[in-house]
Amino acid sequence: MNTIIKFAVSIIISIVSAHINAQEVFSLTVKVEDVANNDGKMFIAVYDSETDFLDKSYKGVISSITNKSCTVTFKAIPEGTYAVSIFHDENDNGKLDSNFVGIPKEDYGCSNNAKGFMGPPKWKDAKFDLKTNKTITIRL
Repeated sequence: MNTIIKFAVSIIISIVSAHINAQEVFSLTVKVEDVANNDGKMFIAVYDSETDFLDKSYKGVISSITNKSCTVTFKAIPEGTYAVSIFHDENDNGKLDSNFVGIPKEDYGCSNNAKGFMGPPKWKDAKFDLKTNKTITIRL
């Protein structure tokens, strides 16, 4: 009988541990609107930390543009704080083109429609909490 009780306790502990360690995941849908045209591609990146913001994305995708907009969905993203950046690679060369001073020549945007002042948008302006499935819209 003692062995059966130990086995049952072991199973209960395993189930409780698995439940505690299981992290909820959600979908994040990003809608991009008011694109200048359907040329090129839209680069969309999700960032999961201030340190990596606009440098190293957590997840990213390249989307085609139809009717001057696009929509992508990132699945299985854990609960947390994130930010999104996008740019319209209008000439389809795989990068955000800028002038000799470093100012982008192609349209770009961030979550919360955050804008930069004398530089790129800041994490604090672009971040949002993901606690449920969420849809955000970024207008260019």
